[in-house]
Amino acid sequence: MRRREFIALLGTTALPWTLTARAEPRRKIAKVGVLWHAGSAEEEREYLTVLVKAFSDLGYIEGKNVEFLHKFPAEQLDRYPVLARELVESNVDVAIAVTANGAVALKQITSTIPIVFVIVPDPVANGLVASLAHSGGNLTGLALVLNDLSGKILALLEEAVPSLSSVAVFWDSPVRVKGGMRVVPALAAAAKALGLAFRSIEIPAPDAIEPAFAQAQIDHVDGVVVIGAMLFNERARVGVAALGHRMPTITYIAEMVPYGLLMSYGQDFPDYFRKAAGYADRILRGAKPADLPVEQPTRFKQVINLKVAKALGLAIPSSLLVTADEVIE
Repeated sequence: MRRREFIALLGTTALPWTLTARAEPRRKIAKVGVLWHAGSAEEEREYLTVLVKAFSDLGYIEGKNVEFLHKFPAEQLDRYPVLARELVESNVDVAIAVTANGAVALKQITSTIPIVFVIVPDPVANGLVASLAHSGGNLTGLALVLNDLSGKILALLEEAVPSLSSVAVFWDSPVRVKGGMRVVPALAAAAKALGLAFRSIEIPAPDAIEPAFAQAQIDHVDGVVVIGAMLFNERARVGVAALGHRMPTITYIAEMVPYGLLMSYGQDFPDYFRKAAGYADRILRGAKPADLPVEQPTRFKQVINLKVAKALGLAIPSSLLVTADEVIE
């Protein structure tokens, strides 16, 4: 082969490789913003770890093909809009709003960035979506069910505490969304149906937790239901106060029970965060939030703390133990 023909052949052979190399784009790093509710990653560690692992299980490796921007408003209402704007100005590809306050703040700032909400009661009534089947905008996610569980929560507490004749609900976390505390009147109605005396106690700050349990004991309250993001953040303090005042306490959040509460019944919140990562993944792959229906829970998780029951002198009936998803011994 002559030199000129060899050079021509070499050029022809190399051309497809060159075009292929140039045509292959650099892989985009997905930017995911998360607007939490607590004040730090440490306070959110249980769910933050679950969320990041869920993304990892879907093939997202931090620093390689995904970047997380975590924002922590520390339950301060005026911080949600500020941090929401920071996420929007950072041009995140998708934003995850952990609570209703975060979802509302993001919705008010952007109508283009996709938003996935995680723990939101009645997103239709809150104005976040047009309907559960068709969001009609840039938001979708998972709906929280509380009101409909009120009767079940009190029935479980009554079964665990046979002497139950009065119950109090401790609630917190001021919300800007409609119906943020509809669960309180729902619990009042359920208590009335069961013939239980009922009182509603707002816990405005962490320092009010212990005095509230002390007063409940003085007033001969037989059991307490705790609700709210701040009380979740302060779960260790709640548990210490509940045990210290020998107060059987139930909640909707399983992750509070190991800290000294008697039991829980409600949504599987770690699973909610795994599903939120799935929503975000579908959006990053091209799906539109308006085409993704809001998911409602299909199963509920029941946890019983036998250590607490023993400390309170309660004998949990076998009918409760056999239906529990988890028993702490």
